[in-house]
Amino acid sequence: MSVIAVVGAQWGDEGKGRVVDYLAEDAELVIRYGGGNNAGHTVVNPHGHFKLHLIPSGIFHPGTRNLLGNGVVINPPALVAELDGLRGAGFDGDNLFISDRAHLVMPYHVLLDQLEERERGAGKLGTTSRGIGPAYVDKVARRGLRVIDLVEPETFRARLAAALPRIRRVVAGYPGAADEMADEIDAATDEARIADAYLAAGTRLARHVVDGQGLVDESLERGERILLEGQLGTMRDLDWGIYPYVTSSSPIPGGASLGAGLPAVAIDQVLGVAKAYTTAVGAGPLPTELEDADGELLRDRGQEYGTSTGRARRCGWYDAVAVRFSVRLAGYSSIALTKVDVLDAFDRILVARAYRDPADGREWTTVPASTSVYERLEPVYEELPGWQADTTACRTWAELPAAARAYVERLEELASVPISHVSVGPERAQMIVR
Repeated sequence: MSVIAVVGAQWGDEGKGRVVDYLAEDAELVIRYGGGNNAGHTVVNPHGHFKLHLIPSGIFHPGTRNLLGNGVVINPPALVAELDGLRGAGFDGDNLFISDRAHLVMPYHVLLDQLEERERGAGKLGTTSRGIGPAYVDKVARRGLRVIDLVEPETFRARLAAALPRIRRVVAGYPGAADEMADEIDAATDEARIADAYLAAGTRLARHVVDGQGLVDESLERGERILLEGQLGTMRDLDWGIYPYVTSSSPIPGGASLGAGLPAVAIDQVLGVAKAYTTAVGAGPLPTELEDADGELLRDRGQEYGTSTGRARRCGWYDAVAVRFSVRLAGYSSIALTKVDVLDAFDRILVARAYRDPADGREWTTVPASTSVYERLEPVYEELPGWQADTTACRTWAELPAAARAYVERLEELASVPISHVSVGPERAQMIVR
């Protein structure tokens, strides 16, 4: 048996989907353990180019079962649309399963997400406005609706009817919302319309709904190989990320255990996924961010646009402090380094080995709890030579240019954990295993 957690080591968008797609060929079960359709995993394989939002990245392997775990929050109509898209590409989705304990993202969660971002003004968090945060709030407040309710129509209708009066009271408290967002409010609080749409989606999804913990437990009993697929990254973790610029769940391995429904001791490997540079979507401090020609070149070469939102990602040099912080929290067995090929065009490459506080000259080698301190920290860079050669056709470690190998080895030293996989492109064949 082998249970491997695939975890983002930076701010998200590291390439976890392509790593899971690559590893899933040898896995019996892939479990998505957190987040919702705010996450986007781009997968390029012999079948085509796919953008997944909820469905686990092992879906393209017919012999691999894929579970949306209890830690995921699911928008049923969005999931139906995603399944229909896959069916249009020739995949029937029969290997998708949904935990009956997963919570639902409701239309009023999306509305509340939009209202909260609107109220923050200049202090916006940069959420995807997909309702993920409010759905987790309702889960913690013990008033959420779950997948099991969706397949029990009378229970669903009763719980929806109980939820809406409170939602209407909350929405009424946002100044100007009733005038400026009247149509959106009506749609998100229309009991009959919501019930019809969600129960119709529930009918479509019912054959996929299972006792998630039972499925996982049976897989463990059989000694199968299991992959746990994370979303976002450590720097967006609710407890350990740059608060409040964080997600509403825990992307690190502790969250994987809870969100997948298996004992923490069952996880015997943790594969961190890091990009060969840094990107982020949303607001908040990003010490190595580049707002110059180098940043534009990284964005253009890496096609750094959000899978779920299409927003341009913020780009910068590799931040070894953030990755080392992630290593300590997540206990990586090794790291998969993605998009090394994006750096092919640079004659020199910078790596942030530390931060410096301009207020007092103090050097930081970890991530501070204080967001106000983190906002003013400046990267302490070291410079490495670029290789200015095309790496996309490399298939072995030895084929990489010497400077590219030296770059990977330096990142390995700074992280204090082996880099076991090096990606030089989005396709399965472009993953080099060291």
